[in-house]
Amino acid sequence: MQHLSPLDGRYRSKTEMLRPFFSEEALMRARVEVELKYFMALAGEPGVRELPKLKAKQQKALEDIIRRFSLKDALEIQKIEKTTNHDVKAVEYFLRRKFERMAGLKHLTHFLHFGLTSEDVNNLAYGILIERALRQVILPHLKGALRTLRGMERRYRRVKLLSLTHGQPATPTTVGKEFAVFADRLERQIDQLRAFRMQGKFGGAVGTYAAQRVAYPDISWEIFGRKFIRSLRLIPLAHTTQINPHDDLAELSHVLVRINTILLDLSRDLWLYISRGVFRQKVVAGEVGSSTMPHKVNPIDFENAEGNLGVSSALFSHFAEKLPVSRLQRDLSDSTVQRNIGIAFGYHQLAVASLLKGLAKLSVDRAQVRRELQDHPEVLAEAIQMLLRKHGVTSAYEQLKKLTRGARVTEKDLLRFADGLPLSKAEKERLQKWPLVP
Repeated sequence: MQHLSPLDGRYRSKTEMLRPFFSEEALMRARVEVELKYFMALAGEPGVRELPKLKAKQQKALEDIIRRFSLKDALEIQKIEKTTNHDVKAVEYFLRRKFERMAGLKHLTHFLHFGLTSEDVNNLAYGILIERALRQVILPHLKGALRTLRGMERRYRRVKLLSLTHGQPATPTTVGKEFAVFADRLERQIDQLRAFRMQGKFGGAVGTYAAQRVAYPDISWEIFGRKFIRSLRLIPLAHTTQINPHDDLAELSHVLVRINTILLDLSRDLWLYISRGVFRQKVVAGEVGSSTMPHKVNPIDFENAEGNLGVSSALFSHFAEKLPVSRLQRDLSDSTVQRNIGIAFGYHQLAVASLLKGLAKLSVDRAQVRRELQDHPEVLAEAIQMLLRKHGVTSAYEQLKKLTRGARVTEKDLLRFADGLPLSKAEKERLQKWPLVP
């Protein structure tokens, strides 16, 4: 009840799947993973003669530290950090304590964090966490949303719907086609998200491997670094300052802002369709729509989606603008911002869940869509105009404008007008049978 963020309180169950990637414990675990995998890579480098190749038992012991990392370990690191006031150094000291209790490794603690700056560890830790979150949570859920939209596209592909352009009755469309519009837009962004890869920086204090070169000048550290970064399934950056320039996070943020915008647009349209009566919402027993108006079934899922998509996009937009900018070789203003990445993903995930919940409640009110079409036969004016143009009537637009613009026209009025047009008998019969209403 005392949570500062609703993601950790009211909405905890809906964002639980992101905690293995974006919690403080997850970041600590990822830092431990980077430090130990770097240590193992150093041990496997022949040029580092003072660090012997690890035995299979030692290798397994180090891998177990990563695999078995627990809340207890995270709390120990947190306790160390109270003294160091430095998060990555706390991880190094935590691992030193582990090594000191392990046979054959306690005399090798000086190779922990060898030649690294904290950002070498941090950017790789964030990189692997974001990559895993994208592949294991974000993309699967977006693909689920896409499947839902495609299903509704197929289900309602023949259900005619009155269009509104500028809020005014327009040429009929179909409910299925309108879902297809959003499905196509979302699919294109999912393809871009699927192709996206986080980058990795690994070059010491200013990106030159200066410290490593002092100790081992004969090792090609650029090759070593590229190989190590690729082992983490990240794309190596060739030239950097002390930090990853975060262009990868900016690119990712822009894709997610576009996805959020598409889903927000969908949420608002569905809200309006519900308001018009095009869609009915499933009534859930026990739910209350209003504290005073018992008849109400509010479109709260789409409203919640809209609100949370806005929060998510605001954060992602800030990431895209802020993170790629750093004074000279390094300033620390990116560090506190990056700690909020999980919040942006959390509100995105919450919104997708709300949207899917709302979609599952929808069904088309076919009687209502028929009534709307019957009430607005003037939307046939475009079709009649095209037939006139086809047969060489140059004033077709003007004739239909005079009859329909701003007027209340009935279907009989339109058909009576069509009957007096210079059209063939076959075309007139076709108009008489025009299937405006399904």
